[in-house]
Amino acid sequence: MRVVRTSLCASALLALFALAGWNVADSSGKQLQKFADSFLSTLDADQKSAAVMAYDSPKRVDWHFIPKKTRKGLVLSDMNAAQRTAALRLVRAALSEAGYDKTSKIMQLEAVLRELEGEKRNWARDPDKYYVTIFGTPSSTDAWALSFEGHHLSLNFSCRGGEIVDSTPQFFAANPGTIMNDVSGPLGKGTRVLREEEDLAFELVNSLNDAQSKVAIISPKALKEIRFAGEAQATVGEPEGITQSELNTKQKALLKNLVATYVNAVTEDVARQRRELITEDGWEDVHFAWAGATEPGIGHYYRVRGRRFLIELANTQADAAGNPANHIHCVWRDLSGDFDLPNK
Repeated sequence: MRVVRTSLCASALLALFALAGWNVADSSGKQLQKFADSFLSTLDADQKSAAVMAYDSPKRVDWHFIPKKTRKGLVLSDMNAAQRTAALRLVRAALSEAGYDKTSKIMQLEAVLRELEGEKRNWARDPDKYYVTIFGTPSSTDAWALSFEGHHLSLNFSCRGGEIVDSTPQFFAANPGTIMNDVSGPLGKGTRVLREEEDLAFELVNSLNDAQSKVAIISPKALKEIRFAGEAQATVGEPEGITQSELNTKQKALLKNLVATYVNAVTEDVARQRRELITEDGWEDVHFAWAGATEPGIGHYYRVRGRRFLIELANTQADAAGNPANHIHCVWRDLSGDFDLPNK
């Protein structure tokens, strides 16, 4: 019951939005402020002291996706049903339907891990162990921020002037990447939460000719993990791999669709800002780099690098049932500065 309770579907939450007076004409920043205020109004004093921190708290940029005994913020399991609904409605206000669907299913994967790992597991694997933190006071003028984080999930939104001005780091993960076992619960055998993030990249790398592959494939061995995990900023060197201008028409479309999978996880006006920045910088210099095997089930890694964005995906670890390379980590970073802070 706890999994179903936490994982309200996108359509159900949209209905709740309507009941709460959600105005589709409002910007996502104004919507986020409205639902942050609504969430905070449901909390008692002790809960609010856990959920709210100063905007300039160092914990605002302290993010990670590994399992932890505790995290910053107020955990869903310490909320009643109305409070959990308000918390998830707040998270949904920052995401697209696709982004919220991934978020919900990543939380549900904790129950799958609990079942696959059994009684000797090291972690509780609780779908309600996800934390909401509001930094500062939700405002149409002043800076404030939202974090929603737990195992395999870190979503971070910075607001100023009634607008969402940064939405990174944006981290999603899936273990198992593909559910290969019969398991109980709403996620059945064959579920792939991050299907497009892998399939589009495999299609692209396998479409390259020999000359293109020599440029795009930067190592025969996959990087074990995404770079800069837990770091406040991704400080990268020179881009590697093949540029968009070196791809044919079909390959260019595949690359754009792959990037769109990450871009479109957030609400439409924020996604539109991301698309406009990429277009402004120029698609022709966006780099695609691959490392490791070019088929599923063997360790692989890729990155997509623009002037002001970085995508990384690593799938090198076995899943909880022992199936190789079936544990995905992927991230979208803002190279001009995550958390609405300049990247030095």
